[in-house]
Amino acid sequence: MSAKLVMMRKIQVITLFPEMFSGVLNNSMMWKAQNQGLVEFRMINLRDFGLGPRRQVDDTPYGGGDGMLLMPEPLFAAVEDAKVYDPTAKVVIMTPRGRRWKQAIAQEWADGGDNYIFICGRYEGYDERIMQLVDEQVSIGDYVLTGGELAAMTIIDSVVRLIPGVLGGENSAAIESFSDGETLEFPQYTRPEDFRGMKVPEVLLSGNHALIAKWRAENSLKSEK
Repeated sequence: MSAKLVMMRKIQVITLFPEMFSGVLNNSMMWKAQNQGLVEFRMINLRDFGLGPRRQVDDTPYGGGDGMLLMPEPLFAAVEDAKVYDPTAKVVIMTPRGRRWKQAIAQEWADGGDNYIFICGRYEGYDERIMQLVDEQVSIGDYVLTGGELAAMTIIDSVVRLIPGVLGGENSAAIESFSDGETLEFPQYTRPEDFRGMKVPEVLLSGNHALIAKWRAENSLKSEK
């Protein structure tokens, strides 16, 4: 039987601060995924598509109000550049209006085989017309960040680590918190058996796999969400 062909996943990120991603994407599991040819990351600097000699990317909102909005021209140009590189990629934007990010969605994206273009907002947001190009709206929680970069890193990490071959262990992802949509992972222990009087539960030392499975099931906490 021939080995299953694994297609490289392509993830592009449109941001004003591409340097923010270096430490996250070039270390640990994200580095491993790239090194094994499972994923390719491409950073697109929105400033490269800015207007005029100062590469302007933002302007004041019509109707008044504080802050600045990302203008449509640079955003559209950046997405169009990403689409030339990968015409089939889905465009993702982080917004409070989006569906709440969950482990089940991360698994869905990891299994789906799609490539993605992430738009990282800044300032007070972006011109609404960019939504004409957006395929997915996502929220990672009910709070405000300075920009979309941290949210994009969170989503990318949670998806890429689930791509087969990245974690390494076939069962690693299956026993993690929220893998069934409801429970948190059971407590785990390693050596030494006794650390400052805090002992590893006896059942985990017993070698009885049935009892261990029962203990783990009983000690997996239900998610409150």
